[in-house]
Amino acid sequence: MLGVFVAATNQTPEFPTNPPAAPVVSAAPVAAPVEFEYQKLLASDDAAQAEVDKWIRDNQAFLASGGGVPDAELNRRIEERLKPVRQAYENFIAAHPAHARSRIAYGSFLNDLREEEAAVAQWEKARTLDPQNPAVWNNLANYYGESGPVTNAFACYTRAIALNPQQAIYHHNFGTAVYLFRKEAMEYFRLTESEAIAKALDLYRTALRLDPDNFPFASDLAQACYGIKPLPVESALAAWTNAFMLARDDIEREGVQLHFVRVKLHAGRLAEARTHLGAVTNAMYAGLKQQLARQLAALEKPAPAGAAQYGSPNELPQDIYRLER
Repeated sequence: MLGVFVAATNQTPEFPTNPPAAPVVSAAPVAAPVEFEYQKLLASDDAAQAEVDKWIRDNQAFLASGGGVPDAELNRRIEERLKPVRQAYENFIAAHPAHARSRIAYGSFLNDLREEEAAVAQWEKARTLDPQNPAVWNNLANYYGESGPVTNAFACYTRAIALNPQQAIYHHNFGTAVYLFRKEAMEYFRLTESEAIAKALDLYRTALRLDPDNFPFASDLAQACYGIKPLPVESALAAWTNAFMLARDDIEREGVQLHFVRVKLHAGRLAEARTHLGAVTNAMYAGLKQQLARQLAALEKPAPAGAAQYGSPNELPQDIYRLER
């Protein structure tokens, strides 16, 4: 049974290949004063995280102009700002040890501080308290997707989706795990490589169907096209066009322009690639733009017989799983 983990040992929990789906069963109702206290706790966490994020952004801007504070000092301030939030979580959990959602939220808080093992301990306890809460399965799956074994991530994502199939992020995270770890997915689900990529694409499409305005989802779906050999140029361009339409600012739009360049270089559509390259002006893309410009210039020259064509860009990064509270 999927819900059974090896407890109180250093062994990795084992999961069956095809975990059974479970019906969604609501946890026991929480008394109104406790729920009010819990919501205040979440608001306090959100406010602290927003303030810390602003400090980081501002300090990066100050450093770029010759100001700012050293990392050690900034980290000290962040630790001091988050200390009362940590204490508030611990006080709440001490007073309400069976409150599963507070443990999920505290685990996410700890994970943001890179205290992964402490985060997992909270999520494991939440899973025991409320195994019908899909968020805890998603968060555990994210942990296994990054720390291994990834087959545990496959099982946990399957459970999260069974409990809430309308949550787009579960499909997205599952698709990312399948795409990044195709070999393991092939063995676990008994698929060929092309079938594993198709499974990842289907999961990404489902996520985007459930959240059609989500630029990261659209971008990841487009990137996943690079895993198909040969590259389906028109499908990739259609996916990147959709991502371009959903881009939220010029930085994202110019990033998509670079993907248009890559795909069209691959397809030999060099004049179009040069047009897209000319649309990229942000300094943060200067290095990549120069690299692609060199590749474009080389392809515009007559290629020696047997010369290799420009290949696919890098695949998805491995730090794009999303947690829930």
